[in-house]
Amino acid sequence: MTTVTIEEAQSRLPLLIAELKPGEEVLIVQHNQPVARLVGEERKARKRRQAGFAKGVLAIIEEDEEHLKDFEE
Repeated sequence: MTTVTIEEAQSRLPLLIAELKPGEEVLIVQHNQPVARLVGEERKARKRRQAGFAKGVLAIIEEDEEHLKDFEE
C-alpha cells in the first residue's frame, strides 16, 4: 500500500488515480494519521450498442403529427 500526505494527494490526485490498479490502495495521511484511502476499482468494459437493440421495447401509442407543426418554418 502506498502512503502519501494530504498535500501530495491534492497536487497529484489525477496521476494517483490514473496509476491505481484494481484492488490497489493509496493511504492518505495528515499529521501521520490516516484520513482517507483510495481503492482502485475494476473497470468494466461497456457493451457496444447495436442497431435495433430496443426493437420491441418502444411502442407508438398513437400516430400524431400535430406536435411537428411547432417545427415548421
